[in-house]
Amino acid sequence: MARRTVTTAATFAATAALLLTACGGGDDSSSDDIKGADKGSNSPSASASGSKADADQPDLSLPKDLDLVFDFDKPSDTKQAAALADAENYIRALNHGFAAQDPNDPAYQYYSGDQAAQYAKSQIQAWVKGGWTPTGTDKYYDEDVKTMGTKRVLVTFCRNQAKFYGKEIKSGKILYTDENLESYQKYSMLMTPSSGSSQVWKTQVIEVTGKVKECQR
Repeated sequence: MARRTVTTAATFAATAALLLTACGGGDDSSSDDIKGADKGSNSPSASASGSKADADQPDLSLPKDLDLVFDFDKPSDTKQAAALADAENYIRALNHGFAAQDPNDPAYQYYSGDQAAQYAKSQIQAWVKGGWTPTGTDKYYDEDVKTMGTKRVLVTFCRNQAKFYGKEIKSGKILYTDENLESYQKYSMLMTPSSGSSQVWKTQVIEVTGKVKECQR
């Protein structure tokens, strides 16, 4: 099973720069956190207000043999907390698309726009072509959340995919891989709030950097 495609830093920087220019400048960064990790589960995180999920929220259910672990500390800032929660939901939506074998899955479209939606579609297409569905345990941790202006939040975190595998749909064979530096990645996600009452924070730009030593743990 091929590892996920890594978006180059140059692509992220260029796309993010265009988005930031369109949205206006300014950087009033804040990073106040409250300890008390949200360990995550296969159920979606609440968006925006932090209360109940929107009625139009798509299905984010995952296979029983797939466990996504988000070892994140919830920020005290409401906007940052909402952006981090929907960054989690983008990852869930991506995996839902893998399992559903649907490059046009409504889940990732609900939680993304622009380059991040294109990235999700291309990744799902690769899994469909390979005939794989995800299984195992996928861990995300060491988050950093920064406010950028009034309507943008940058979310970064590490990933350990050492126990995350592809499973051949036809044969049921699990494609095991050994843990190595390629198991550790770093995600950078530029989040913006959607218009309307749902106030979903959508991932607009995503960069995935591979072989990140600082993420090893």
